[in-house]
Amino acid sequence: MTPGDETARPYDEIVLGLGVMGSAAAWHLARRGRRVLAVDAHASGHRLGASHGHTRIIRKAYFEDPAYVPLLDRAYRLWDDLARETGETLLLPTGGLMLGPPEAPVIAGVLRSAREHDLPYEQLTAREVRRRFPAFTPDDGVAGLWEPQAGILFPERCVRALQQAAARAGAELRFEEPVRAWQADGSHATVETSRGRYEADTLVIAAGPWAPSVLARLGLPLEVFRQVACWFEPVSPEDAASLAPERCPLFIGVIDGVHLYGLPAAAGPGFKVAIHNTGDWSDPCTPETVRRDVTAEEVEAVRRLLRRLLPGLDGPLVAAETCLYTMTPDAHFVIDRSAVHPRLVYAAGFSGHGFKFGGVVGEILADLATAGRTAHPIGFLSADRFHEARRAPA
Repeated sequence: MTPGDETARPYDEIVLGLGVMGSAAAWHLARRGRRVLAVDAHASGHRLGASHGHTRIIRKAYFEDPAYVPLLDRAYRLWDDLARETGETLLLPTGGLMLGPPEAPVIAGVLRSAREHDLPYEQLTAREVRRRFPAFTPDDGVAGLWEPQAGILFPERCVRALQQAAARAGAELRFEEPVRAWQADGSHATVETSRGRYEADTLVIAAGPWAPSVLARLGLPLEVFRQVACWFEPVSPEDAASLAPERCPLFIGVIDGVHLYGLPAAAGPGFKVAIHNTGDWSDPCTPETVRRDVTAEEVEAVRRLLRRLLPGLDGPLVAAETCLYTMTPDAHFVIDRSAVHPRLVYAAGFSGHGFKFGGVVGEILADLATAGRTAHPIGFLSADRFHEARRAPA
């Protein structure tokens, strides 16, 4: 067999996409002794999708829905397993501070999840927040909630560790090999790439912001939107001390209805801050058409909020870049086995809050690919909810 003519090699599973979800799926499948081929159109470590950004939040008291908490329990354990296996530091505990009106989901939703799943938390007044975490200056009347189990993931390290562990377990990883076509019907799945044609028992697709096009035939309501993240330096050495990871937790705050989040400078160019879910939802993009530059006006929008909550962080801008959210209508993931293409399992639509689940999503995909089912409670993430919504009477 000569290079460029690699045809019809049999595998148990082929994984399309080597971001965090696809890399995790390859790891789980390979460590089960499966013959795995994993393919990505881009170079390892690229920054074009949604698996980069130096730091990412991980938290258990999930305001989005308590149904995610059992998945998060498993996700924490799997990041620990991967860290031990690879010798990498993947997760830094910092605790998490949630700030906002008492009725805001970031407060009320966290309380609901914490109480339903018996998670540790502490409620704080604005005055208590200011005394305990001097870098923060919330207005009186703002509710605070402290989650001690929250922390920071290092996404580039996480993805690299997943890929290394998958390769050591026997997975074959291929980068810069775009997929041209796939089929997942009948007795097997086939994939055609720029280098050849491959066959497997099952196809696993975890294509991130490329999912709307790669999975177009499934009719999933997926849309991609541009988001911006900024990294700032503190104003003074005193501010730098109060904003260091050992003294300053990650935070999610609601200011005048706008969600702002931030992570102290544990990795990367500075203290990371971003406005969550502020894209123009009337103007979806693709990874090919998205505007990658960040304007001065976008940076100033972040600064205006910082001045109210973390004034000591209103120092020089160190870096700014874009990230892509692949949204579903309800902002919940979709993880399923296709009813139309019986040899296909997939995960998509992580809606800006999926990275932390990478290890457990990979495990779920491996379960669905090898057994057709999973013990993890993912019924609320089924694609059936979209079909039911279409059938519902007006």
